[in-house]
Amino acid sequence: MDADERATLEGWLDFYRTTLAQKCAGLSEGQLREASAEPSSLTLLGLVQHMAEVERHWFRRVLTGEDVPTVFSTSVDVQPADRGFALSEDATFAKSRLLWQEEMERARKNSAAHALEDIGIGRFRGSRVSLRWICNHMIAEYARHCGHADLIRERIDGSAGV
Repeated sequence: MDADERATLEGWLDFYRTTLAQKCAGLSEGQLREASAEPSSLTLLGLVQHMAEVERHWFRRVLTGEDVPTVFSTSVDVQPADRGFALSEDATFAKSRLLWQEEMERARKNSAAHALEDIGIGRFRGSRVSLRWICNHMIAEYARHCGHADLIRERIDGSAGV
């Protein structure tokens, strides 16, 4: 609660990463594929896949300029903000979680190599952004999706909260 800016940003980002993982803990593959509520097709597995794509996008493409393909979205028509939500027949939580963990680890390494004020090599909507901006954006992204995950989990088995 009294850390410097970088430790605070990294702490909140890891808090939300852990929260999403906890929302998925102890559920079957079928439950992880259960949609939230009609007409939404949002699932916990889709959220994990999406966050792997988001981690990859911001900390690899935008921050370091790395040319990496999407993992869960093969259509070029799918915008980065929508990648990963759709589930393929062969998608499993184990495979998706492993990739998500790998992307989080890569994100941590890429972030550690930069100061918060460093500007990423890639672009977002035509602009270059700082690591500070990326971290704040990622915290907001995770917070929003952890709220979704909380509602989905509550619908599945009544479990709510952190």
